[in-house]
Amino acid sequence: MEGEMTDIRDRIERRFEHLAAFLCRRRWWVVIAAFAVAAGLASGMARLTIDTSNEGFLHPDDPILVQYDAFKDMFGREDMILVAIEPREIFTQETLRRIKALHEDLADNVPHLNDITSLANARNTYGDGDRLVVDDLMAQWPETLEDMAALKTRVMANPLYRDRLISRDARLTTLVVELDAFSGAGAGIDVLSGFDEAASPAGKRPPLTDEENGQAVETVRTIIEKYDAEGFRLYMAGTPTVTEALKRAMQADMKLFMGLALLAIGLCLLAMFRRFAGVFLPLLVVVLSFVSTMGAMGYSGTPIKLPTIILPSFLLAVSVGAAVHLLAMFFQHLQRTGDHTGAVAHAMGHSGLAIVMTSLTTAAGLGSFATAEVAPIADLGRFSSLGVLFSLLYTVILLPALLAIIPVKPHAGVDASASTFFDRMLDRVTDFSTGHARAVVAASLVVIALFTISAAQLRFSHDILSWLPEEWPVYQATRKVDRELRGSVVVEIVVDTGRENGLYDRDILLGLDGLARELESWERGKLFVGKASSVADVLKEIHQALNENRPEFYAIPDNEKLIPQEFLLFENSGSDDLQDVVDSRFQTARFTVKAPWRDTLEYLPLLREIETSFHKTLGPDVTVTATGIMSLFSRTLSAAMWSAAKSYVIAFGAITLMMILLIGNLRLGLAAMLPNVAPIAIAMGFMWWAGIPLNMFTMLVGSIAIGLAVDDTVHFMHNFRRYFAQSGDVREAVRRTLHTAGRAMLVTSVVLAIGFYIFMFASMINVIQFGFLVGSAILLALLADFLLAPALMVLLNPAAPNISTKEDSQ
Repeated sequence: MEGEMTDIRDRIERRFEHLAAFLCRRRWWVVIAAFAVAAGLASGMARLTIDTSNEGFLHPDDPILVQYDAFKDMFGREDMILVAIEPREIFTQETLRRIKALHEDLADNVPHLNDITSLANARNTYGDGDRLVVDDLMAQWPETLEDMAALKTRVMANPLYRDRLISRDARLTTLVVELDAFSGAGAGIDVLSGFDEAASPAGKRPPLTDEENGQAVETVRTIIEKYDAEGFRLYMAGTPTVTEALKRAMQADMKLFMGLALLAIGLCLLAMFRRFAGVFLPLLVVVLSFVSTMGAMGYSGTPIKLPTIILPSFLLAVSVGAAVHLLAMFFQHLQRTGDHTGAVAHAMGHSGLAIVMTSLTTAAGLGSFATAEVAPIADLGRFSSLGVLFSLLYTVILLPALLAIIPVKPHAGVDASASTFFDRMLDRVTDFSTGHARAVVAASLVVIALFTISAAQLRFSHDILSWLPEEWPVYQATRKVDRELRGSVVVEIVVDTGRENGLYDRDILLGLDGLARELESWERGKLFVGKASSVADVLKEIHQALNENRPEFYAIPDNEKLIPQEFLLFENSGSDDLQDVVDSRFQTARFTVKAPWRDTLEYLPLLREIETSFHKTLGPDVTVTATGIMSLFSRTLSAAMWSAAKSYVIAFGAITLMMILLIGNLRLGLAAMLPNVAPIAIAMGFMWWAGIPLNMFTMLVGSIAIGLAVDDTVHFMHNFRRYFAQSGDVREAVRRTLHTAGRAMLVTSVVLAIGFYIFMFASMINVIQFGFLVGSAILLALLADFLLAPALMVLLNPAAPNISTKEDSQ
């Protein structure tokens, strides 16, 4: 069988030589066609968009996202922009006037605004004789010190304000900005209208776009900068603010990454080839592959999301490898023979099959993410693998045609057979790896085992806030709100009683009220429930007002018949705030739980306890659905865990199969995977030692690294097989392999490593970690191919003639 595989490979190599000759003859037609295709694809880049929303992590048909969209359709958005205000003292004339002015400025100027709530317009429900009054908190401006003291007492006594509009120590107050849930929704609001209703049902309207969200957040930021002053400090937090900060960081980082990647690639190519064509041609392949891929992404309507921030500079780095290997063989043959056309055919025949196989293995490693349940990871898998295939096509089709056009000449006065410093270094590497084969393999196995044990202890994480530097204002503001107001994110529970007017049932309302009090005592480590609220709180507020505003009547009415009457009185008062918490049929209610921003992994026990408690308290006839940002985070985490496991299995399986087919020997094919497994094990084991979790970026390390690392192994094994068949001597075959392919392996690995180390200039911490880990894994893979792969060939070919090792002589 091995002989048959050799014959097949020889025929394929001859086919590549014939292809090269054909492309050289039709060079101008090939170049025109290739540039026309690239131009057509590149035009799609104009359609590219950016999406940093939390919803963007999931596919549109994901059940959790469908539930979340249904919630927004019924109740509006629950992720608010929070402006925390820290004055010297809240309850003074000066502070309250500043709050009102800021409130009105935001209401007048923020686009896509649905509602805004602060002390200036907070709902104030009270009884006046036998009349229920629902008014703004400061409908009557506090003119005297007595009025101000009464206002403070009223605010601090209202449970609905506490930990939402004002901190428990009265040092911090907030202004809550709710944006439209859907694009183009809502024309305007009453500036001081209290807790207004969320967006009306939106039918098929699309959600608020990333651009619209950004416009609103930027406007809020610009306005609060005008009001921020000594004695009136303002802090901007909330999920829309965090995602907008991520988007701005992404946009700045992408430009930086692309510029640095092109510079690094150009310098490495110049150092290797020392001629214009050696720099220009690979860069041309890189650029054409990049614009073709990004254009295809634009045509497909796929936006750039958080994990796909790496795609542009990633494509620049991975697209260069195939061109470098082809040019390396072309320039070597040209230097020896001076035959330009023959050098093109020789390079294609020598490296064409290896280039195809390395591109396919890289595409398989990257494509393993294409079925991921996390939408941007699936996008990254599809389009990065597509980019590798574009690079392959431009390398084997366009590059030979360009080489036939460009008048490349041998370097004058350079002896192709002369030994260089690099050649002598490779000879020493060959002597060491083949002379100490058993020791190299044994040491490698020990290292792999130790780091694999460490890697098995890694944990998953999804904490977008932790990706940001701690000195960023949005990070500090979020932590401050978490401390002072006991939470900045929410989980929403939708309670469906299954029948119209089911929320008039006193037992259900008592259950909701009891669940709120139970959850507010929940605490596990640094995670706690800061506030829980529902329609039951509105009813208690009404009941207290209808009973002379006495605190002891802040409770669910004892007489169930009073419940619909009190709700009706509230609605007739002119307030439509009930629509924020119940549907029009009084069948479905919204229950909101607020908590601090923590790692999603920490939320899982809370979500499980919420589900258990609600089913136990409300009974089997009531349907309970958890949704909101916390629920999205939880779903994203579970999807990431499953996607990572699946992609690793697919990547390792597909690449191992390709390696066996390329080598034509099961035993050698499996052994050849060891140099690729080693750097992955070390990189992921190091993550555990360094305390780096598996998150949306670092989970990519294994599949991406093996897809790239295997390229050098393929080139090594492809050349080793050729030279070993000629000489029958392992050491000589390794020496000739490193002399021919070794330089290209070094350059491509350095280019790839630098391409990923560039991510260490990122703003986001997780991108920095990702860049360091993949870059280091690629260099470790090169080291394994220079040391471990030759040692394995010695041990797996013991019967080959003329093989001796220092170990045997000892």
